[in-house]
Amino acid sequence: MNQQESAKRNLVIMWFANFFVAGSMTMVMPFISLYIETFGNFSEKYVQHWSGVTFGITFVSAFLFSPIWGKIGDRYGRKKILIISGIGMAASIFLISFVHSVWHLLLLRFFMGFFSGFIPMSQAFISTQTPKQIAGRVLGTLQTGSITGSLLGPMLGGLLADSLGYATTFKWTSISIFISAILVIAAKEFRVEIKQGAKTHYSSKEVFKHILRNPVLLTVLLISALVQIAHFSIQPILSLFVSDLHGKTNVAFYSGIAFSAAGLGNLMMSRKWGKIADKYGYIKILVILLFLAGIVYLPGAAVTSLWQLVIIRFALGVTIGGIIPVRIAYIRQEAPIAMQGEVLGYNNSLRFLGNIIGPMLGGFLSGYFGFSAVFISTSTLLIISGVILLVSMQRNPKLIKHTA
Repeated sequence: MNQQESAKRNLVIMWFANFFVAGSMTMVMPFISLYIETFGNFSEKYVQHWSGVTFGITFVSAFLFSPIWGKIGDRYGRKKILIISGIGMAASIFLISFVHSVWHLLLLRFFMGFFSGFIPMSQAFISTQTPKQIAGRVLGTLQTGSITGSLLGPMLGGLLADSLGYATTFKWTSISIFISAILVIAAKEFRVEIKQGAKTHYSSKEVFKHILRNPVLLTVLLISALVQIAHFSIQPILSLFVSDLHGKTNVAFYSGIAFSAAGLGNLMMSRKWGKIADKYGYIKILVILLFLAGIVYLPGAAVTSLWQLVIIRFALGVTIGGIIPVRIAYIRQEAPIAMQGEVLGYNNSLRFLGNIIGPMLGGFLSGYFGFSAVFISTSTLLIISGVILLVSMQRNPKLIKHTA
């Protein structure tokens, strides 16, 4: 089997692995706040606050360990890291099904963060096997796996939670993630474009210098945090907002629908955005996507029904769907193969930083100023990200490469 055939086979394997991981994670994310409510008779503000904290705590440990996993992956291969990640997450979620207090949930969510990053690591795994000129399209295709899982996960999770209870749903989730780890065993690891005499290892100091010498690359990495703050600010309180709009009846299921709406828009457009960016340039498309995402999410501050929220979440998915694959394709273009894992590790670390801040910000804003404030802040952050990247692009036109 030649490298091209191996690359296609790996893409299929990682597509299904990402499908199971994303589907599993989103099976439980929409009702973390509802799970906390089962621990005792708490006030709404208490639940909102701790929903944000327990949701975000996973990303604290993930933020610390992501660059380390990336560096280890560059040196020893990403396949082993993916297997360890899958097994670690599965074990953590299985144990969560037995907790009966916020503190136990907090501790296990923190432990789970050490093994988070399966999907970003799989993107790095496929990225280093992909020629630069088609990176956007291939990574967009890979992302449809996680999006499809994210689309089906919340609805399935909602049905399981409403019919079997939250603890049973966590157990099924852990089994699904374990399947992903098993799938990775069948993948073959290799890297393209390793030329004779090419450098095969970079120190962290050299990686930092490479990033700092390219202000556009540095900006793209920093914007990762802002985008995640915006995108994750609504996640842990989405079920509470749905309950406020629709009522308590089958709230987990309807939360799943609202959660999945963004996934449907994402699924429809992620590969197309990647293909468009391959043709017209990654930075130009990133700027457009950031502005569009900020604009379409702003009306969320004025919704009065569940279906209005679903439509706005779908529109967000359409616009934000290309941001991840286009951003990774740009990093694939700018970073040598031998340092890509560590560069993507820093990118993931900044994303996890955004995942830490976003839920806590969303919980704070909704608790003190109402749900509308979360949508306004989200839109503002996305537009600010677009402005920052646009300014960086205009100041450094020589660093804007076009691979087509």
